Amino acid sequence: MAKDQKILVTVDAVVFDVSENKRTHLLLIQRKNDPYKDQWAFPGGFVEEDEDLPVACARELEEETGLSVNPKNLTQIGAFGKPGRDPRGRTITVAFHTEVDKNEQQVKGADDAAAAKWWPLNDLPNMAFDHEEILNTVL
Repeated sequence: MAKDQKILVTVDAVVFDVSENKRTHLLLIQRKNDPYKDQWAFPGGFVEEDEDLPVACARELEEETGLSVNPKNLTQIGAFGKPGRDPRGRTITVAFHTEVDKNEQQVKGADDAAAAKWWPLNDLPNMAFDHEEILNTVL
């Protein structure tokens, strides 16, 4: 890595539906842009310079899906930074998870998301980046 190359920090939201008193669905967005255009991924994005991580995660979640959550209701899963996980450069993501009732708020793809959809946990699509690895840490 070049000495002047920046390390980028992102956040990802792993959101489960618990409307049936158990985890049944996972909220994913279909990416509008490269990398991984048209593939499914967690809602997320880049952290702004003066932004706390849970606040960034809640902001990105709302921008991309319309789903509003209190940052205090996001639980940090961990940091994921394997070199090459993002083709745009050296990127470390801090992932958070939360549980919501999917019937309380409608979701719709916006901003960097072409679509937002609740996927059954037993029928998930292939996911972009290392999102399957991240998901496996909370299942």
